[in-house]
Amino acid sequence: MDKTYDHRLESKIYALWENAHAFEPQGDGEPYSILLPPPNANASLHAGHAMYVIEDILVRWKRMQGYKTVWIPGTDHAGYESQYVYEKHLAKQGKSRFDFDRETLYNDIFTFVRENSGLIEDQLKKLGFSLDWSRKTFMLDSHVVETVYKTFEKLAQDGLIYRDHYIVNYCPKCGTTFADLEVTYKDQQDPMYYIQYGPFVIATVRPETMYGDTAIAVHPADPRYSAWIGKSVEVEGPLGPTTLPIIADDEIDMAFGTGVMKVTPAHDPHDFALAKKHHLPVISVINTRGKIELSAVSNLSNTNARAETTSTVQNLSTADARKKVVEYYKEKGLLVKIDEKYTHRVAVCYKSGHLIEPLVLPNWFIKMKPLAEPAINAVRTGKVKFFPTRFESQYYEWLGKFIDWPISRQTVWGIRIPVWYSTTENPDLAITYLSKTGERITGTAQELLATTSLEEIAKGLQQLRAPITAKYVISSTKPSDEYLPETDTFDTWFSSGQWPLTTLKYPEGEDFKTFYPTAVLDTMWDILFFWVARMIMLGLYMTGEVPFKTVYLHSMVTDEKGQKMSKSKGNVINPIEIVDQFGADALRISLVAGSTPGNPIAMSREKVKGYRNFSNKLWNIARFFIMQQEKGLEESGDSSAIVETSAQIIEKTNTLITSVTKNLDRFRFSDAALELYDFIWNDFANTALEQAKEFMHQKETFEVFFETYLTCLKLLHPFMPFVTESIWQELGTAKLIDRTLLIQTAWPTQKRAKMIK
Repeated sequence: MDKTYDHRLESKIYALWENAHAFEPQGDGEPYSILLPPPNANASLHAGHAMYVIEDILVRWKRMQGYKTVWIPGTDHAGYESQYVYEKHLAKQGKSRFDFDRETLYNDIFTFVRENSGLIEDQLKKLGFSLDWSRKTFMLDSHVVETVYKTFEKLAQDGLIYRDHYIVNYCPKCGTTFADLEVTYKDQQDPMYYIQYGPFVIATVRPETMYGDTAIAVHPADPRYSAWIGKSVEVEGPLGPTTLPIIADDEIDMAFGTGVMKVTPAHDPHDFALAKKHHLPVISVINTRGKIELSAVSNLSNTNARAETTSTVQNLSTADARKKVVEYYKEKGLLVKIDEKYTHRVAVCYKSGHLIEPLVLPNWFIKMKPLAEPAINAVRTGKVKFFPTRFESQYYEWLGKFIDWPISRQTVWGIRIPVWYSTTENPDLAITYLSKTGERITGTAQELLATTSLEEIAKGLQQLRAPITAKYVISSTKPSDEYLPETDTFDTWFSSGQWPLTTLKYPEGEDFKTFYPTAVLDTMWDILFFWVARMIMLGLYMTGEVPFKTVYLHSMVTDEKGQKMSKSKGNVINPIEIVDQFGADALRISLVAGSTPGNPIAMSREKVKGYRNFSNKLWNIARFFIMQQEKGLEESGDSSAIVETSAQIIEKTNTLITSVTKNLDRFRFSDAALELYDFIWNDFANTALEQAKEFMHQKETFEVFFETYLTCLKLLHPFMPFVTESIWQELGTAKLIDRTLLIQTAWPTQKRAKMIK
């Protein structure tokens, strides 16, 4: 046995487990299953992924307890995330997604993802994760797509799917919508313009949206304006005089600005809600490219000077149009004042950082209330338990809002919504396609089909937008030649929300019949709403049972100062570099020991280094026993002096077995790790073993302490699998134990304390 432990041999140990099929479910015990939260297929390991160690501890422990255990891996297609990475790849070549038809772009991204995938799998193996790789799932596997389609079809049949104009969070740069929870906010300073608007002065940071104003709103209790409520006034707008109604609503903030608010329903969520409530028209004046588009304004009255004014802002960016509108009011003498230092919160795309543009677009929605109520009840009745329990209140708060879920995304990479539109029944479909010569052409179906074959349009199709009144067919295959597909894809959370169904191959898969519901869902608290709640909703909806019995919300990994890691801060720690330097075991236990679920856990090189020393300590204890055996053992002689020490170590070992098992049962991973460390280093190695050294040549004394050491290796194995398995194999080579795999041994039970005579 080498003098020191070499963690560089960890890959050989992992191969030993794989060759023995040790990660596959064995025996006829009670099923126990965990699903790996799917990382991006083309991602590399980051610090957060290292916290999957919690799941590995659980499955290794349950496997040793005799459960029929499986931990199923998989990767996510990551929708917009992957497309964004690929688009940056295209940009380096001087290209963009607009240079490709939808099918070609999809296939190119698929190739790109496949070529860049595999790294994450190798890195997960490097951390010792005992995943059953024979069961791995990719979120675009055919059986996954089939399940997602069936769920959508069932939702539609049950009246839970609808299509409607809705105010959405749209990123013109990325060309897609985002759910409210996916939007981030930042404080930004912009000019606040005070403008004379008929008899009122209004305050706005977005005068360019005034083309779409359809009302003026005040608070019903505001004495300054009560006489105007219910009347209409003529205001001077950038398209000439326009008549707007005065409405009253309790939502108006009397203290903001002048207490008078212009209502622009198509470009502000608050205004959109007012329009729904007061039955106001919704006029879109900004298109999906973030440009001014005034074609819908023709529905309004008073067209004086419209053509001239329209031409000055048409197709301008919102920022440039804002300058034009401000200039217009200034020339008219209607610009009262400007507050240059107005600070407000603005929504930005979490990936590109581009300003989110509230737009009214046709979208597919899921009615949340019928799905949310059973999901709330499942937690209230204990069918699903949360650790820590404090997150239950956040879960209830979010689901209790019953906000319908927009599931459309204007991306190519992902699972396309299985809907088809007849070009005959829907001549006003808005279509963008690439011609045979590569020209990007846009028009309605009726216009385009007058000069182009449907075959050419379908082949070059980039995007299709169907009016809200469009007729459609839900089908996984094309109904007939006259149909074109919906080009929107599902929100990634819709497909990943069915992860327990797709990985286990619902409804007929043997794994589904055996392992559903799964035992534990371990993830970080920040996707409690995005993912956990949606899995519970969809799992209950499709099967009638919860998808997992326990939700464990682990810690966020921070830098050693407790700061969130980010590239901009320059404090990102690569866990693979840590593993290369100190070994996977040292990193694993350092992330568990001292951590509290739901709270940050600092990743410190010094802490990891300390646990690397612990690996060496374990190794040296094994060398001591091997060397003692090589010297030879004697039958016990007069050993009265060691009786008490031997009895004490047996008793303490029994207590340790009980305590570690109980702590794992209670998801108290830190407590279990710390007591193992303390017992092995202090109680066993530094104290009991030192006291017994002079008697270790006696066979019975040797057996007592060696048995305690084997018990420690078994208890520690889920936390530090590589070093414990390496030692186990060395002990087998030395013929101190039978040649077996530690991963396949039984979890320790208490030993009877016998006195040495």
